[in-house]
Amino acid sequence: MEQGYVSEREIQIMYADTDMMGVIYHGNYLKWFEVGRMQLIQDIGYDYVTMEREGYYAPVYNVDVTYKKALKYGDRASVRTWVVENTGMRTTYGYQIVNINGEVCTEGTTTHIIVKKVEGEFKPVAFKKIFPEWFRKYEEIKTGK
Repeated sequence: MEQGYVSEREIQIMYADTDMMGVIYHGNYLKWFEVGRMQLIQDIGYDYVTMEREGYYAPVYNVDVTYKKALKYGDRASVRTWVVENTGMRTTYGYQIVNINGEVCTEGTTTHIIVKKVEGEFKPVAFKKIFPEWFRKYEEIKTGK
């Protein structure tokens, strides 16, 4: 599989991110996936704030995470993020958390849908129709097959 554009951002690992075993608590990786996703979106000229001002949201539909190598307080790491799939209804982002040596410590995906709040409920909408330019940009940068 070919990879398209990959965003990269350094992660600040804090003592508060660790668990009783002295390694990074597993839930923090999801926070870092979000940091990576926001960086990718910013890199291509968009942001969630604009989306939300227009009344739309991008909740997580699915998460998949594989933990390969523990990170500890004092380690340096980065999150790499790219678009894996963009169907028009769902967007799947790929992630790798890598240490300073380039070793993949954690990898995974999140899948998001776009919703609009209507009469107190969130209704799925087509990303391709609501944000056509953003959709096209994802098509340009996504992972090829």
